[in-house]
Amino acid sequence: MISSFLNMASSPLPFTPTPRLSPVPPHTLPSITQVKNLWGRRVLIQLRVKCLTEPSRDLEAEAEAERTTSSSSSSSPLSSSSDSSGISTYSWCAGLGGIGLVETSYLTYLKLTNSDAFCPIGGGTCGDILNSDYASVFGVPLPLIGMFAYGFVTIFGIQLAGKNFPFKMDENNARLILLGSTTSMAAASAYFLYILSTKFAGASCSYCLLSALLSFSLFFTTLKAFGLQEIQKVVGLQLCVGGLVIAMLSTSYNTSQSVPVSSAELDLQPFTTEITRESSALTLALAKHLNSIGAKMYGAFWCSHCQEQKQMFGREAAKLLDYVECFPDGYKKGIKIAKACADARIEGFPTWVLNGEVLSGEQELAELARVSGFKLDDFVQIN
Repeated sequence: MISSFLNMASSPLPFTPTPRLSPVPPHTLPSITQVKNLWGRRVLIQLRVKCLTEPSRDLEAEAEAERTTSSSSSSSPLSSSSDSSGISTYSWCAGLGGIGLVETSYLTYLKLTNSDAFCPIGGGTCGDILNSDYASVFGVPLPLIGMFAYGFVTIFGIQLAGKNFPFKMDENNARLILLGSTTSMAAASAYFLYILSTKFAGASCSYCLLSALLSFSLFFTTLKAFGLQEIQKVVGLQLCVGGLVIAMLSTSYNTSQSVPVSSAELDLQPFTTEITRESSALTLALAKHLNSIGAKMYGAFWCSHCQEQKQMFGREAAKLLDYVECFPDGYKKGIKIAKACADARIEGFPTWVLNGEVLSGEQELAELARVSGFKLDDFVQIN
């Protein structure tokens, strides 16, 4: 019996057969561990341990992808931002600016040649608005200003899209210039829409609406490419730019009287307003002097400022002034300004032209005397 027990101890252990192991993958080495069985014999157990002494290809690919993503996210938002079609923000700005450049070039041609505008919607009201006082800023035709603005955005967008930054500026400064330009254009368009709705109620101008749409599109396209934190940093600059543009436009328009286009059916027949004030020796002498040097006063019969200017001179002196009526046949939809006023490029009423200078708006007598060289020594000083 003892002999049988010894045979059993020397025979293989009664373990279940070990299943065939699959081939050891690369970078995996076996680990040998010795344990004792129940009968005190040592048994070798093979364990698989994955070595990390060398990164795998998968880990290398993941690390490379993370580096690529990090590099992309650190680049400029404007240069990397694009829609599903791959069009960058700069390219969008160049395209929208190009459309605006074509439109404003056409309107500038009409304004400079005093031609009628083709208005698909609104009929003759497009021409009425283009010929009004609000179609110029400080004597410069508004379409001409718009043409330069759209042209700048177009050229600037093309250069930036090709990474060709002008004047050797960096991309951050280029982005700020583009944002400032589109902000000023959007602010001007918002002000013009206010003028269109309040001063030209009932009128329609498809060119004005198209220009406003393009300006707002340029502004939001540029603004969208900036992150929230970046917008917070430049919002003060945007408010300053927009406020400055609106202040300049308001100052320009306050110096002249608007053409009274309150509705498309407006039809004014010529009329005269009686001057009730009696002329003084000073106003008579000043009126004679202005007439002698060829000074002209351009006005319109419906212009209240023109009537107030005549009242300053008085009844007798006003007749001595070289006054030019710009709407001798009345005012109605589609009527043109008189040729003499068009040749003088009159934009508002009243307008004085004397000694080579142009004075817009109602003028004080002392200012007219100073510009014309009239001597006030023999008269009471004008307040």
